[in-house]
Amino acid sequence: MSLHTPARTEARSPALAGLPVVIVLVVVVVVIAAIVVGARPGAPGEADGVVPDGVTVFDGEFPAVAKLDPRLLKALRRAAADAAEDGVQFHVNSGWRSERYQEQLLRDAVSQYGSEEEAARWVARPDKSAHVSGDAVDLGPSAATAWLSRHGADHGLCQVYRNEPWHYELRPRAADRGCPPMYADPTHDPRMRR
Repeated sequence: MSLHTPARTEARSPALAGLPVVIVLVVVVVVIAAIVVGARPGAPGEADGVVPDGVTVFDGEFPAVAKLDPRLLKALRRAAADAAEDGVQFHVNSGWRSERYQEQLLRDAVSQYGSEEEAARWVARPDKSAHVSGDAVDLGPSAATAWLSRHGADHGLCQVYRNEPWHYELRPRAADRGCPPMYADPTHDPRMRR
């Protein structure tokens, strides 16, 4: 028997030998993908009103739909049921939004348009936004907004801004009186000035 015993070596499974390298590669790919698609740590998500593709006015499990004013949601669902008879489906591109999400959209608009004044033509401050209060919805596709431009007033649903054919709010008197005149954009809306 030898007085010197060689150190015991652990045998590694060939399948696990490259695992640390794979883990590092996966982390790198995820970080790069987040950068490419613009994801940020703590970025707004579904709980803030971000809407995945294909959500309809009937998908109440999404906060963007569930947190809409109940009267607006009821009118939207009635209109969507009527539109479905014509082969048209309403998709919610944006509905209720948290203040945090609205603030992020405003920052993005300032970055895109170069100034707060120009961004205000497209995105309201959180304290002024009808989305934050649950009183507005942005719909698509274009077949839905075309249908609403013809039939929305019958349901009290009116396009509010000329530059946003997707943005609808509830105007209950529209069924009797028609929709009120549209503002050119949100900067002409007196509610944005208060």
